[in-house]
Amino acid sequence: MRPVGPSKARITFWVITSLLSLMILIVGGTYLYIWNGLRPTSSGDTVQVELKKGSSPLAFAEVLEDHGIIRNAFLFKYYLRYKNEGPRFQAGVYELHPGMNKQEIIDKLNAGEILPAETIRFTIPEGFTVEQIADKLAEAGYDDKAGFIAAADKDQAWPDADAAKNVPKDGKLRHRLEGYMFPETYELPKDSKPEAIIDRMLQETDRKLDSLPENWDDALAENGVNFHQMLTIASLVEREVVVDEERPIVAGIIYNRLKKGMPLQIDATVQYLLDKQKEHLMEADLQVDSPYNTYKIKGLPPGPIASPSLKSIEAALFPAKTDYYYYVTKKDGSQKHLFAETLKQHNQNIAKSNQMATP
Repeated sequence: MRPVGPSKARITFWVITSLLSLMILIVGGTYLYIWNGLRPTSSGDTVQVELKKGSSPLAFAEVLEDHGIIRNAFLFKYYLRYKNEGPRFQAGVYELHPGMNKQEIIDKLNAGEILPAETIRFTIPEGFTVEQIADKLAEAGYDDKAGFIAAADKDQAWPDADAAKNVPKDGKLRHRLEGYMFPETYELPKDSKPEAIIDRMLQETDRKLDSLPENWDDALAENGVNFHQMLTIASLVEREVVVDEERPIVAGIIYNRLKKGMPLQIDATVQYLLDKQKEHLMEADLQVDSPYNTYKIKGLPPGPIASPSLKSIEAALFPAKTDYYYYVTKKDGSQKHLFAETLKQHNQNIAKSNQMATP
């Protein structure tokens, strides 16, 4: 008598069929899941996405998903690994939009088609101080004025700037890098660190010095000064003189007074100490107790009082050889000076200048 029920062959057939169907469903479902996860998202507005320096390309997939550029960060990560993509991705801000396919995204990241960094453009006039430079940066949209001044005062090395290696370790310096940042027009990324801005300005000083005559180093020894002292004299000339042809004459007067042991008595050194510039200094201002007050000290102040122009640096290097020891500004609006060899002649020039003043 034959047993009732399905045969073993039929059972085996149905088991195998069921397993195959299940496998097909799993494979098909997996394929559908992968296909759907890697296909472009729906179209949408362009967005800016930043791939930060040092960030893993795989971690960046999470950022892309968060911005709706890709559907599934998990699958995109493994697609990158499968295609050996990611090592050539370049850091920066990209404009991407939903609807881009995966290869378009990868190609853009490999090509480094980043948006230009937002920049600040600023012009530092000749004769500006560290604090005035910081104000100029703030006007241009830079938001770390305090950090800039702190970096300019910090006792640190600037390996890419040769001139800055001459800054002495002197606690009397009001601002350590005063005078060493060259007055020029600059354009730098808005997110630049204060040190990066300063380094660029210090390098510009080196570049300008390279344009001087080759014997300018010899001029230091001939004048009996080091680089820091020369730059200090150049800054005094910058703040005292407007007419270019008079710069070497005033520089020569400074050297003459130094050699004779006379106080320089330069108003600009006193103005440097004031929070706000005055049109006319008062007698009380001249009594300020400071190593920068050249009415009370003999010799040079501890360092520059401003960033000098190249013409003032040239004047400090190659001063005019004269017998002058005094100068006074003409009050006729010309911004020129009257020069004198003696105090008597100087007093006569002062009287003459006062007569020039318009009522």
